[in-house]
Amino acid sequence: MTGYEPMTALPRELLDHAGMSAAIAAHDFGEVFRLARSEAGISYSKIAAECDIKPERVGALARGLGSVTTFEKIAQIADALRIPGAALGLAPRKWETPDTPSRELPLPARATATATHRDGDEVRRREFIKVSTFTGLAVGMPDLTRPVTGRRVSKEFPQQLRERAARLRRLDDVLGGGDTYRVYLGEYQATKALLRDCTYAEETGRSLLSVLAEQAQQAGWAAFDGGKHHDATSLYEDSHTAAVDAKDTALAGNALAFLAYQAVNGDRAAGIQIASRACDTAGPGAAPGVRALLHERRAWAYAVAGLPAETERALGAAESALDEIGESPQPDWVAWVDQNELQIMSGRCWTELRRPLRAVPTLEAALAKYEDTHARDKSLYLSWLADSYLTAGEVEQSARATSRALDLSAGVASVRPRQRLAPVLRRLSDHRTLPEVADVLEKARA
Repeated sequence: MTGYEPMTALPRELLDHAGMSAAIAAHDFGEVFRLARSEAGISYSKIAAECDIKPERVGALARGLGSVTTFEKIAQIADALRIPGAALGLAPRKWETPDTPSRELPLPARATATATHRDGDEVRRREFIKVSTFTGLAVGMPDLTRPVTGRRVSKEFPQQLRERAARLRRLDDVLGGGDTYRVYLGEYQATKALLRDCTYAEETGRSLLSVLAEQAQQAGWAAFDGGKHHDATSLYEDSHTAAVDAKDTALAGNALAFLAYQAVNGDRAAGIQIASRACDTAGPGAAPGVRALLHERRAWAYAVAGLPAETERALGAAESALDEIGESPQPDWVAWVDQNELQIMSGRCWTELRRPLRAVPTLEAALAKYEDTHARDKSLYLSWLADSYLTAGEVEQSARATSRALDLSAGVASVRPRQRLAPVLRRLSDHRTLPEVADVLEKARA
């Protein structure tokens, strides 16, 4: 294969192009195809023939319609366009030579200066993180495709993957699922390929399955956050299967909790049932942080169903679990669950139950400690505060919280803040004669 050079091979200087690097890292193959034609004169018909994709599909992708997510097709595109494997989260391709560029690019100095010049501008901060992420995810991260010697996976390798997943999870603090979905999905697909194509000891295989379950949950969460609900459900179900096969009851329980979080909006009884099953699956022997998270999600299912006594019991169980944590190690995927986060969940639950006297002070106290850098989450939580203010008849206060939520959500690639704010804005529109309300309604339209 090394002696064949396809007509669609991207020139080395085009691989160095910042826009191409960002598109490759984001698995945005439509943009890759568009740049290949505009910058290198490679026609869509040639790309279609070499990648075994219908010409009209190539054109649609280049116009931003659809995406490529299957491992097999991504590998085929890599070979047709001669994109180094490391740039796409793949193992080195057979045609790669020692002088093939690795695509692990340093961050541009100008981008760094721009990002730090106005540290109060959170939209610019998110844009910088997004660009630096997608122009080289390997910056500061080891290349995790290379420790596999031949086709044998070492017993240490799953832990390396888990540590990488922990680092990538931090992207969710500042970026929405629309930005992170392809990154997380690529990690999941790469691990799935390892399980399928490589050899390993039985214990290593179970560890890989556990990592796969964790990666599927992260990809599913990003899909959910980006509005891809069918993809999210499929990934959560895959995660549950992998966790069960790995005998990882904590991750199996969390997969069910994610499914419950989705289900409760359509079938409240099913949501409660699945959330309760999640707690039972993890069991009393799970790490305290895991139990706290699962009880929180069960509390949410009860609150949406309008069951205050059950909600309060579940919140109490979550608080008791948090009190047990102490110095004991917790899985990284529950590191964000703390007392302040529990207060926010409590406030959300009391908002859903139409108890503003309990919800408002709880949310105000928790949000006062919540950094604006967590823009998506803070805008979401402000929507519940705005909702409770309205229920309490504090219209101007609701308008102010809504305005702040709109500011924070600007530029965040998540569908959820605007979805959550939509009913609040509809209720506010009944008070449009108030100046504060008129201003926030105009801001929402803009």
